Amino acid sequence: MPAPTSTHPPDGKSRRRLQNLFLPWRGAWRSDALHFDLLAGTTLAAYAVPSSIAYAQLAGMPVATGLYCYLFAGLAYALFGTSQRLAVGPTSAVALTLATTLSVIAAGDAEHYAALATTTALLVGLVALGAWLMRWGAIVHFISETVLTGFKIGAGTVIAASQLPLLLGITGGGHDFAGVVMHLARNLASAQPASLALGIAALCLLVAGQMRFPRWPVPLLVVIASVAFMALPAAQALGIATVGAIPHGLPAPGWPAFDWRELDTLLPLALACFFIAYNEASATARLLAARHDERFDPDGELLGLGAANIAIALGHGFPSGGGLSQSLVNDQAGARTPLSLVVCSGWMAVALLYLTGLFARLPQPLLAALVLASVLGMFRFDEMRQLLRVSRPEFVIALVTIAAVLGLGILKGVLVAAVFSLTMLIRSLADPECVLLGRLPGKGHFGALSRYPDALPVPGVMIVRANAALLYFNADNVKDRIFADIDVAGAPPRTVILDVSFSTDIDLSTARMLADVARKVRGDGIEFRLAEAHWRVRALLAEEKLEMLLGDLARSYSIEDLVDGDR
Repeated sequence: MPAPTSTHPPDGKSRRRLQNLFLPWRGAWRSDALHFDLLAGTTLAAYAVPSSIAYAQLAGMPVATGLYCYLFAGLAYALFGTSQRLAVGPTSAVALTLATTLSVIAAGDAEHYAALATTTALLVGLVALGAWLMRWGAIVHFISETVLTGFKIGAGTVIAASQLPLLLGITGGGHDFAGVVMHLARNLASAQPASLALGIAALCLLVAGQMRFPRWPVPLLVVIASVAFMALPAAQALGIATVGAIPHGLPAPGWPAFDWRELDTLLPLALACFFIAYNEASATARLLAARHDERFDPDGELLGLGAANIAIALGHGFPSGGGLSQSLVNDQAGARTPLSLVVCSGWMAVALLYLTGLFARLPQPLLAALVLASVLGMFRFDEMRQLLRVSRPEFVIALVTIAAVLGLGILKGVLVAAVFSLTMLIRSLADPECVLLGRLPGKGHFGALSRYPDALPVPGVMIVRANAALLYFNADNVKDRIFADIDVAGAPPRTVILDVSFSTDIDLSTARMLADVARKVRGDGIEFRLAEAHWRVRALLAEEKLEMLLGDLARSYSIEDLVDGDR
């Protein structure tokens, strides 16, 4: 007899989620959008070809690998990504983060360097997929806007400094800020005026063109003009450095060679690249979704970013993300769906097969200008002025973050930014504001006595509210505040009510703190009750068998219930 088959259909929610993994944007696609996506993909390719070469060089990788990133990332993101217009490819911050770390590890071995970069892309993809499985899409919000502002300015400064040697025609350099500045100071006399003039002219054309004609493929036009200029005999005599020969043809997909002994070094780098890439991608996707009144799915973006970087690793590229500049190009060109990325990937394949000979004449100052033009948006000095005007402590934090990125490098600067943000969060939660509440006249509501002049204390009842969730690291501070309020009261209250409405859950340490408070005040003849307790809070307290100390835990009591019941 054949083996019996299950007649139980899969859970409907699980089935829909599985179906939505592939082409999640398919419901938004319409046939009349095809020509928009074709045009947008072509325009994006015109921007991406020169910029990807520039970012590959910034990352210390062979220039063709920048094209590989767009080729494979576009196809993978179109399959799994959720944003309609996000363009995934190399970005300046990720590229320089990679270069500053791997240049030390690889110790001049170009083949080993490329293998490490590709392995890092694989790790970034796996980290993103792990975060997607854990539904950690909101992880990006742990970094405050204040720290992020400082990080962007610091990273933009480091990236811009790294391009100055190329702009000036000076060989060598370094990737950290101090190293680049010292190298420039020692070799400034060897700068080439022709290289500087070409780079500045290209930068002016790129910035002015994007401002005046945002829908035009300005980078491609500047590239064509630069290549045509370099073909002139007079230009060749100027000695301006060029990209050189680029291998043609498509890469054969394959897994990167990986040595487990290098995991300890590469994993922190991958985590930093993931954070930078996901932060920029999610911020850009959110911006574009708001612009077009579309839904933003932070968890879905984790899947799209993970799939894109794993595909890049198979294609021998380096970590990439959803950059703002290329996404705006894609959006302004009229993209409707990620099909535009597939079109862009097609053009990348064409470029690799037939056009690499033309790119060999790309002048190095032009690539520096492309990078400089892309990082201009990172210098948000208007946000710094706003911080200075509104909150001087946050302004200082942003300055410290800038200094950390400049002094320690982008990788360590990312860690400093993360530590700063978490420290700010923990600091605000560790010592929460505790306020005494009073009854508002004519209403069944209670407000802080310090904020509402018409709020009246309830005779014999002290009502305390902690304006934060109760956690193991702030429980003792809240306990001390309760006892301090009792000590300064004119007469000991009959009842102390703690409003725990900010806590949807508590841990065991907090539950035992509440029990300790109840025991101590009961010893002084004071009843202790909890108001607005969430069911999870009451469930844990009931498991600890604290009904005798805290009263009925079967239901949640409002402040008014407890105050009126105390009479």
